[in-house]
Amino acid sequence: QVNFVVCQLFALLAAIWFRTYLHSSKTSPFIRHVVATLLGLYLALFCFGWYALHFVIQSGISYYIMIIIGVENMHKYCFVFALGYLTVCQITRVYIFDYGQYSADFSGPMMIITQKITSLAFEIHDGMFRKNEDLTPSQRCLAVRRMPSLLEYLSYNCNFMGILAGPLCSYKDYITFIEGRSYQLQQSEANGKEETKYEQTDPSPNIAVAQKLLICGLSLLFHMTITKTLPVEYNIDDNFRATASWPVRFFYLYVSLMAARPKYYFAWTLADAINNAAGFGFRGYDKNGGARWDLISNLRIQQIEFSTSFKMFLDNWNIQTALWLKRVCYERATFSPTIQTFILSAIWHGVYPGYYLTFLTGVLMTLAARAIRNNIRHYFVESPAVKLCYDIITWMATQVAISYTVVPFVLLSVKPSFTFYSSCYFCLHIASILVLLVFPLKRTQKGSKKHESIQPVWSKKLEEENLLQKNSYSTTNNSFSQKQEITCRYQALKQ
Repeated sequence: QVNFVVCQLFALLAAIWFRTYLHSSKTSPFIRHVVATLLGLYLALFCFGWYALHFVIQSGISYYIMIIIGVENMHKYCFVFALGYLTVCQITRVYIFDYGQYSADFSGPMMIITQKITSLAFEIHDGMFRKNEDLTPSQRCLAVRRMPSLLEYLSYNCNFMGILAGPLCSYKDYITFIEGRSYQLQQSEANGKEETKYEQTDPSPNIAVAQKLLICGLSLLFHMTITKTLPVEYNIDDNFRATASWPVRFFYLYVSLMAARPKYYFAWTLADAINNAAGFGFRGYDKNGGARWDLISNLRIQQIEFSTSFKMFLDNWNIQTALWLKRVCYERATFSPTIQTFILSAIWHGVYPGYYLTFLTGVLMTLAARAIRNNIRHYFVESPAVKLCYDIITWMATQVAISYTVVPFVLLSVKPSFTFYSSCYFCLHIASILVLLVFPLKRTQKGSKKHESIQPVWSKKLEEENLLQKNSYSTTNNSFSQKQEITCRYQALKQ
């Protein structure tokens, strides 16, 4: 943990230096790729020793597969290999070396690299094999139309800004940042013959970085002072279960799981700040003209803590992983996309049984929460007072349901997880099943695209925001957000 924090702080300083002295206006993309890659591999070597070779081996073999197999089927082979290699490494780390310990966990960075390998493989397949009319708007905007060089591939997977804690970003966004096209917009005229290029001043990320570092400091302070006093394991303490009342037990369940979240807030917010310090992550300007540095942000803390639905929590927690699951699994699933997505999420997270218990429980909770929202919510939104009461009740229910669901994720093993659930008489499992039996799940009619037939787990708002802003062609991502969708389509057709 100390190595991780030291390396991330070094990466923060390196990011400031990278933006100042290796700015795209001062040096070539080749130099920026080389420096970003070498710094990333150095940090990996310092933090994990020779285990860092796994990062190069996984990336190198995946690149070889892409070259040899070809664009028609490489996404399938890359997906199976990258996820399989990650799983083998997780099995050896957990069951051979150090069960239950997170020290020197080299599989953490491999999880991010696996996301990048599979995402890029699907994006190249979409851009170089599939027809434009067969792609969704988001797939069309993310599609990669040429094979990356080995240097570009390694830089994308192993750059110093994201090798230790991510977050995932699209290949187009990363290449646009490296090449210095992040603050330009190409807008075609209606006849498609004239083209005007707009340029804008490179906005400073200093305020955004300072704000995120402040959040990191508060999260770390909370983790070091409060988290230790509220262990999740106390939920299965025999004396506590025998003496505490049900309201007390559920209250402690909520506060203990809430206290477990700041370490994720710290790690993900620091990773976001590092990318911003290097000049990466600018989304555009808000309606007040303020710069937005949340292109690759992984969480929204306020929305998480005050979420009033299971879906709202998922919308704002580990955002980039949710988008990865949506792009490589949910949109392309041939049956039961929700179940397939949760199973893939469990496999990607690791081999601890608790992960599978959490995500299988999550399937029930997600479907039940969706059924309740679709069938009941509209009765409580007319009156502001009634809606306020409804929001308070759903906030309490959501926080308890989330805490109940993720207990096995923290406890890791089967026995303590079942001890917890049995002490609660599997109450929320049973309640979810009853909800699904009583309330019908509303389904939209299937259109021409099979992946559009079912509402995704994550919010429609987040999907639309990322479609119009984050997932559009990178030159439009970072300026003039109101013209993004038009420009994105134009660029796809041009390519």
